[in-house]
Amino acid sequence: MGMNAAQKILSSHLVSGRMAPGEEIAIRIDQTLTQDATGTMAYLQFEAMGVPRVKTELSVSYVDHNTLQTGFENADDHCFLQSIAAKHGLFFSRPGNGICHQVHLERFGVPGKTLLGSDSHTPTGGGIGMVAIGAGGLDVAVAMAGGPFYMNMPKVVLVKLTGKLGPWVSAKDVILELLRRQSVKGGVGKIMEYGGPGVKTLSVPDRATITNMGAELGATTSLFPSDDITLEFLSAEGRQSAWTRIEADPDASYDEIIEIDLSALEPMVAQPHQPDRVVKVKDIEGLKVNQVLVGSCTNSSYRDLMTLAGILKGKKVNPGVSAGVSPGSRQVFEMIARNGALADIISAGVRVLEATCGPCIGMGQSPCTDGVSVRTFNRNFEGRSGTRSGKIFLASPEVAAAAMLTGRMTDPRSLGESVNVTLPQKFLIDDGMIIPPSNNPEEVEIIRGPNIKPLPIREPLPSSMAGKVLLKVEDNITTDHIMPAGSKILPLRSNIPAISEHVFEGVDKTFASRAKAAGGGFVIGGENYGQGSSREHAALAPMYLGVKAVITKSFARIHRANLVNFGILPLTFVNAEDYNSVLPDDELKIENILNQLEESQTLTVTNATRGTQFAVRHDLTGRQKDIILAGGMLNMMRGKN
Repeated sequence: MGMNAAQKILSSHLVSGRMAPGEEIAIRIDQTLTQDATGTMAYLQFEAMGVPRVKTELSVSYVDHNTLQTGFENADDHCFLQSIAAKHGLFFSRPGNGICHQVHLERFGVPGKTLLGSDSHTPTGGGIGMVAIGAGGLDVAVAMAGGPFYMNMPKVVLVKLTGKLGPWVSAKDVILELLRRQSVKGGVGKIMEYGGPGVKTLSVPDRATITNMGAELGATTSLFPSDDITLEFLSAEGRQSAWTRIEADPDASYDEIIEIDLSALEPMVAQPHQPDRVVKVKDIEGLKVNQVLVGSCTNSSYRDLMTLAGILKGKKVNPGVSAGVSPGSRQVFEMIARNGALADIISAGVRVLEATCGPCIGMGQSPCTDGVSVRTFNRNFEGRSGTRSGKIFLASPEVAAAAMLTGRMTDPRSLGESVNVTLPQKFLIDDGMIIPPSNNPEEVEIIRGPNIKPLPIREPLPSSMAGKVLLKVEDNITTDHIMPAGSKILPLRSNIPAISEHVFEGVDKTFASRAKAAGGGFVIGGENYGQGSSREHAALAPMYLGVKAVITKSFARIHRANLVNFGILPLTFVNAEDYNSVLPDDELKIENILNQLEESQTLTVTNATRGTQFAVRHDLTGRQKDIILAGGMLNMMRGKN
C-alpha cells in the first residue's frame, strides 16, 4: 500500500519509534524559526545547553511580535536576539521585514523539509508541502542544538476537496467550515492532509491560510501537496531550485476522510469567543460593526491585500468604522505600494500599520468598549484584543472589506462583481533586512538588557506532593487565559519573575499572590486545557509560582509538552466525573509518586479536605518520565553533559 504525503516526509526524517498512531516517535528537524515573543527565552535555553552553533540546516530568528516600543524592554530584546543570531549561526529577520510565517513561506520554506517553530501557527509552512510544527521554545532550542523532536505519531486525516470556490468565497471560508464541523478539539492528535481535485484550484497563499488556521483545530500540523502550483509560487520567489514534488500515492490510506465541496461554501464568520463558533455571514447580516482589521499571519499575503484594495478602490470606509491593515511582509508591503494598491487602501480611509502581528496579539488597535471588531485573524479569544468586552469576529478579507464599506456585517456577494487577483509571475525580491550570521562569531558580544533575567530552574520531582487547589477552570482554557499577551505583558517575556505576576490575570487577579503565599499547589481544568498559542510561558511562569501539577479532562498538545518540559505533572482524570468533586482550596496529596510513576499509568490522588480519593492518568512515555523526574528538560540535559 502506498504512503500519504505526511508519511513520506515523516518516514524520511524518522530517528526513532514506529509510525503507528499514538506511539512516540522522534524526527529530525531541518529548519527552525522563532519570533521575538518566544525567542528570547528559547535562546537563553539554547545558551544554557553550551552548543556554540546551531546544528540545523537553517534557523531563523524573526522580530514580528514585540515591535511596539513604549519602553526599553522590547528594543533591548531585539538587540539580544540580533547578537545571539550573529554568534550562534542564525539568520535574523529585522523588525519591519514581516511576520515570521509569511516571510518564511516566501524566502525559506522548502517542500519535504521539517520545520519546528516556537509559534503555534508554524504549520503555515504546510502550504508548500512542509511538515511544519509549532512547539514550545525549549523544544525548538533542543532542535537547534541537534536533538530530535519527539511527539506521538498523529493520525493522518484526508480533507478531500472537490469543486471550486465561488465568487466572494475564499480560503478562509474553507478552514472556517472545517472548524464549524470539527470544533477546536477536532484536530487534536491529527495531521490534516489536503487532497482531491479541488486542491488544484487553490494558490499557495490560499493553502497557507488554511494550514495556518489548522492550529485552531488543535491539529499537530496541516499539509498540502507540493505540486505544479507550489513550483509556480517558488519560481515567482526566485527559489524554483527548492522545489520537489511531494504528493500522496494513488493508493495511500488515511485514518479518516472528510469531504468538502468548495463550490457549496458560502462566506463564513466565527463569532466570539472561539474560532469554531462559525455561522454563515448571511445569518448575522446587519450586525453593527465598529472596527475592521485585515492582516495577521493568516490573511496578509499579496493576494489578500490586493483583494482588499480592489474592493475598496474608489470608495470610502463607513464613517462609523475604524479600519486598519497590516501587511504580512515587507515584500507584500512594497509591492502594493509600487503598483498603486496601497494608495487605493489609504484613499479609502484605512489606517496602515507595520508589517507585523500587531493587533492579533493585542499590540495596539484594541476596539472600543463593547465594540464589534471583524478581523481576518486566526483567534478571537476573550480579551486577546486588549479590550475585555470586545466582540471579535473572524472572517475573510472579502467579508472584512464589505464590513468596512457598509459599517455592518454584510454578505460580500451583495456587492456585485467579485475581485479576482492574479499572482505575479515574479515577486519583488529584496532580502536586505535578513541578516546572515557572523563569519567571526568569536568576536560577537551578546547584548543583554536589564529586563533579561536568568532562567528559573525547578528542583527534581519530590517523592510526594501536596498543596491546595489554587484554581479550577472550565473547558477550552487557552494559553491567553493562563499567560495573557498584549502590549502590557509581552515585553516581560524575558523576565519570568515579572511576567509571573500576570498568570491567570484575566481569570483571577489574585492567582499569583495566592500561589506564592501557598507555596504552590494544583490547577484543575476541563477539556482541551491550554489550547491556542505555543507560548511556553504558560508553563514556565506557573512553574515559577510553584504549580506542582495540572489535573484536567484533557490537554492541548503543545501545552502538555511544555508542562512536561518544565517539570509540571500533566494529569488527566480517569473518571471525568471526578472533576466535579474537586473544589478550589481543597487540599490534595499525591504520595509515593516515584513508585507510582514507575509501576502504572495511573496515580491515586487524595483529597484531604473531602476525605476521598480519585484516580488520574499521566500517559508519560519513558523519556517524559525522565524529564519529570529531573525537574524539567534543562535539568535532564545538564545531567547528560
